[in-house]
Amino acid sequence: MDLGQMLAQTAAHYPDKTAIIFRDNGTTYAEFDRRANQVANALIALGIAPGDRVALLMHNLPLFMEAYYGILKAGASVVPMNVLYKVGEVEYILKDSGAKAIMSFRSDAAPYYKVAVAAAANAPELQHVILATPEETPGTLAWASTIGNAPTTPPNVTVNPEDVAVICYTSGTTGRPKGAMLTHRNLLSNCEQCMMVPAITTRPDDVVWLALPLFHIYAMNVGMNLAVMNGASMALIERFEPVSSLEVIQKYKCTVLYGAPPMFVAWAQLPNIRDYDVSSLRYVASGAAALPVRVLEAFQGLSGVPISEGYGLSEASPVVTTNAAAPETRPGTVGFPLPGVEVKIVDTAGNEVPRGEMGELICRGANIMKGYWHQPEATAEALQDGWLHTGDLAVMDAEGYISIVDRKKDMINVSGYNVYPREVEEVLFRHPAVADAAVVQYPDPYQGESVMAYVVLKQGQQATEQELMDYCRNEIATFKCPRKIVFRDELPKNNTGKVLRRELRDQAAQAV
Repeated sequence: MDLGQMLAQTAAHYPDKTAIIFRDNGTTYAEFDRRANQVANALIALGIAPGDRVALLMHNLPLFMEAYYGILKAGASVVPMNVLYKVGEVEYILKDSGAKAIMSFRSDAAPYYKVAVAAAANAPELQHVILATPEETPGTLAWASTIGNAPTTPPNVTVNPEDVAVICYTSGTTGRPKGAMLTHRNLLSNCEQCMMVPAITTRPDDVVWLALPLFHIYAMNVGMNLAVMNGASMALIERFEPVSSLEVIQKYKCTVLYGAPPMFVAWAQLPNIRDYDVSSLRYVASGAAALPVRVLEAFQGLSGVPISEGYGLSEASPVVTTNAAAPETRPGTVGFPLPGVEVKIVDTAGNEVPRGEMGELICRGANIMKGYWHQPEATAEALQDGWLHTGDLAVMDAEGYISIVDRKKDMINVSGYNVYPREVEEVLFRHPAVADAAVVQYPDPYQGESVMAYVVLKQGQQATEQELMDYCRNEIATFKCPRKIVFRDELPKNNTGKVLRRELRDQAAQAV
């Protein structure tokens, strides 16, 4: 089975069941499937062929879901993009993926459509910009006329489960994002692996609370695809806001919640959280970034709902481990591997280390990516003898519980989004007053980690912290920008000139 067939199969079993709840409006599975068919047929009419790539730049809307499954039903691959990306970032992904079309949404509250249009102008292989908009935008195709008038019948396209369904771009060692190729089989396998854990398995009577961005692999697969696989309803939240989100849980009696640390931090700080009835929740998961134990305990104490923390990455579709698979929840750990996922902790030579010792976490299973798009060397480095080398340092205790300790690489994890220091440093280096720069992370109770930059100014030049922050915000996504900038006369380096990042990380952690 492929993902498009999965939606069609669920629609056949539960045609009149509510699939999506959005702004108090409901969409049945039958209507959901018909609209996805329209997207597929419209794309095919535009010349999109199996194997082509179609980019999706859109926040949490039913249109995202319809476009996602429609692209897959056409036999193409979805290239989801973070709506916080700036023009240069979107342009790079469009060029690298060779996307033939990009689908986006236009409104005053969602200005990223301007980014899509601007980036498309410099992407030579891109042929179509499709916008859902109340009025026509020059140089683009209107969603209403292009897709709204397409046939609702299933497209005549054969999709192989080994075909690439999604190309998720995630930052890499070069500072440029790499496209992790996830096949239909990878994504479906991870859903099936989750279903082997009783607590995680969604059921037809579940209402899944979805506020995490659908362009992120966590919400996309564990939230949306797993719900569709089982015919559950999805309460789709356009943008997270602590109070209104609790109101949705209470109103629609949500039973499953997939969250990230910033959400739980926000809820734990609400003085009146006990005024909301969240007793309908039966399973609450936290992922995308490490959840501070004190936040976990605070939320559980206020809401009475336990949180199951887990670990995953885009290359694994994404779930690798979860406390829900362990005999009991252990705060501060990410639990046990999912059934069907093998995990080892190894040293630099690839040998498994004894329990209690730190090493790199590697994993394998049917959920592991096919490789990186057009990057054979990076693929060979990450996938060795069938094992995905995550780059994360971990410890497995005597009972099998896994704790993530650190990363081999310098990646910074801001609310589940990867930030590579070199990319931020390159932006800082472009400022005329900057002579040298180094970017590291520091612990942040809200985002997990935040970005700090150490900057050396050119002799005779001046720049303020706010000036450099504003400069970065104009060049890259806000979550990548430094939240603190420290000016130094020089940076600590070894005898080869390499910046001693660990020393700076220690200093940053002590400073905050």
